[in-house]
Amino acid sequence: MKPRVSLQDSALRSGNFSLRIDPVRNEDAGLYEAQVKYNTEVHICHVELGVITVTLSPPRPVVEDELLLMSCNSSHRASLVETCWFHDRHLDRTSRTFCSWSGAVSILRPAMSDAGSWRCQLRYSDNEIISATYNVQILGFDGPTNPVVYAGAGSAAH
Repeated sequence: MKPRVSLQDSALRSGNFSLRIDPVRNEDAGLYEAQVKYNTEVHICHVELGVITVTLSPPRPVVEDELLLMSCNSSHRASLVETCWFHDRHLDRTSRTFCSWSGAVSILRPAMSDAGSWRCQLRYSDNEIISATYNVQILGFDGPTNPVVYAGAGSAAH
């Protein structure tokens, strides 16, 4: 896993034996074991790493008015019961262009207002709730509805 894995050497003396993985990949999911030996004592710690993934189709960049599909899934082993999508902290169930099904949402004609923070929340049969946030950037025109701009002669126009 090198060079994505590191220990913080400065924290070892204070008893912090944290493992850092950056960036995390889907194949990193699983059970990890840490063994710390101090004199004659051995301490063992088990940590399970779950991975959640948000993907866009087509991949970036998202272009205004072209179909966008966002999907969300995780390495959790229980059955998926419910998927909810939040846009800028609001549950989006009322918008005319959003269709949600088993971990995915489609935006039929994305607009500049669809850009920003999206959070998918997955609820599983064992009542585990897992969520991830993704920042969606949309290429398009975010200007006045009337695209006529007047500028004085001799000045700059933006």
